[in-house]
Amino acid sequence: MARVVVDVMLKPEILDPQGQAVQRALPRLGFAGIADVRQGKRFELELEGPVDDAALARIREAAETFLANTVIEDFVVRIEEEGK
Repeated sequence: MARVVVDVMLKPEILDPQGQAVQRALPRLGFAGIADVRQGKRFELELEGPVDDAALARIREAAETFLANTVIEDFVVRIEEEGK
């Protein structure tokens, strides 16, 4: 089985209150020197067949119509290597 990962992140111009809350908490917890935090989503999709151009196109369509709100989010589709 092959695994395809879809990473979804807020667009850079969109305010990320969850990321800001994490950024403010990190120094209080002893993690200094982190300038910015952005929070996102990761979807792991296990495919029954091979990861070919048609399968990637279907996954991109699913990401664009269901997994991500493309008005405020960007997404990246990538194949995850075996053993990771």
